[in-house]
Amino acid sequence: MEVEEAGETRTSWSAVPGETYSILCDHAGKKRKQDPVHEPVPRIIENDEEEEEGEISDHIKDSEEPSNKRVKPVTKSNSLTGVITPVKTPALKRIGQSISRSISFRTEARPLPLAPLRSRPKASSFPRRRSSQCWSDTVESHDLTAKEIKRQEVIYELTQGERQLIDDLELVKKVYYEPMLKLDIMTESELGHIFGTLDSLIPLHKDLLRRLERLKGSEKTVGEVGPTLMNWFPCLEAYVTYCCNQVRAKALLDQKKHEKRVEHFLRLCQESSFSRKLDLWNFLDLPRSRLVKYPLLLKEIQKCTPPEHPDEDTLPDALEIIQSIVAEVNKKTGEAECQFYKQRLAFLEDCQELPEIQQSRFLYCHGELKNNKGQRLHVFLFELALVLTRPGEDRDGGQVFNVYRQPLPNALINLEEIPDGETGGGSTFRGAFTGGNDKVKNCFRVSSRGRSKAHPYSLQANDSFSKQQWITCLRQAIIQSRDRTAQTSQPHLSSHPDPSLCHIAELSLSSDTEMADHTSR
Repeated sequence: MEVEEAGETRTSWSAVPGETYSILCDHAGKKRKQDPVHEPVPRIIENDEEEEEGEISDHIKDSEEPSNKRVKPVTKSNSLTGVITPVKTPALKRIGQSISRSISFRTEARPLPLAPLRSRPKASSFPRRRSSQCWSDTVESHDLTAKEIKRQEVIYELTQGERQLIDDLELVKKVYYEPMLKLDIMTESELGHIFGTLDSLIPLHKDLLRRLERLKGSEKTVGEVGPTLMNWFPCLEAYVTYCCNQVRAKALLDQKKHEKRVEHFLRLCQESSFSRKLDLWNFLDLPRSRLVKYPLLLKEIQKCTPPEHPDEDTLPDALEIIQSIVAEVNKKTGEAECQFYKQRLAFLEDCQELPEIQQSRFLYCHGELKNNKGQRLHVFLFELALVLTRPGEDRDGGQVFNVYRQPLPNALINLEEIPDGETGGGSTFRGAFTGGNDKVKNCFRVSSRGRSKAHPYSLQANDSFSKQQWITCLRQAIIQSRDRTAQTSQPHLSSHPDPSLCHIAELSLSSDTEMADHTSR
């Protein structure tokens, strides 16, 4: 299983627990290997947890794959062995739009804390990789051009990707969902919210795999693939429901990880060989990452298709279908994400509840920034308003965002980039941004043109990349909000466009100077 994250692929493997090998010497002093001896692994657990952990471990053990790799003997010790620091859950990327680092589609998951475990063999540091076999490795001989070989390789990659996705989705159902339900680690309702409609996606991909397999000729070559994809892609509309549920699923999963039984079960799964050191959310995010890969694969097939090929007419239509589906999923997911975070805003004063917040349909971005006192804030840039918050928890342990100061309507925002080394505004940053005499870096300022209670906010990003992402999103939000305001008020004022708004259409999103000049007017 491949997980795409920032252009990297991470896989890993571990040895089979409980299997040890000893080395004996004959009379000549030469070492010889002895057949494997299976010995029970010593357990270090508390009495009241023994039965529970035994049940969980049995489910994990049944799901582990066999391995021929020999491991060192396990010595009895009271120390913890083989305890692996859990991999930090990567962020749920927005479909079709990812703002990395401090700007994120989802909330970062907290690392799972370590707890006493039974002694177990240390996992191998070498990953157990999936087969990287190419199409040309599966055929003994062929009489194809280099371009046609490339085409067959991409089609083969499409087929193998479907097969691997099906295997991983079935693994999630067998190893995570069913054991947690059987052991009553979570309720059926909680599992339903976290896994969503994942089970309904498996038959869809099995159907495509069968169709692709039927297209193979006698020499394992695929001729015309366009009609098959064009007829199957509409099935992916089922992804709208699944992807729209992901933001709520991620929040609930992060909340449940604070419970001891859930944390313990997920950690055992992550340390087992079948998981490849990936956590549950990595698996739940696989369908989303697969969906956005279809247009890329289709474009590659199209590049390798000669003009006289039958697919030349059908591939463009298939590409148009999948791109429209991805766009629809992206739109609906953005709306669900925006609604989710709006419901978790906690307003301290009535004046903070701007109508622009409730009227917003999507989020441009959100993430962590610091204010001029060094306080960490979680900032949301909605479609029509900028909201600064401080993360907190409600009575049930769910995450809420307490609104900090007065939100700013996007149409009234003045944006100013603060050059590195300047404090600006006549006020000091109190050493919070600098930590001493160092220069101030990666800062910008937002203020309001019309709301007296909205003071200027000086904000600092984690690095220059995040700062530019925020500035780009803020410019886009300001321009679109002002255009919307102008269109709404135009019929009431005049049939002619307002000259004072003409400069907005001429603004360049890549020009800091122009934006500073216009916003200062």
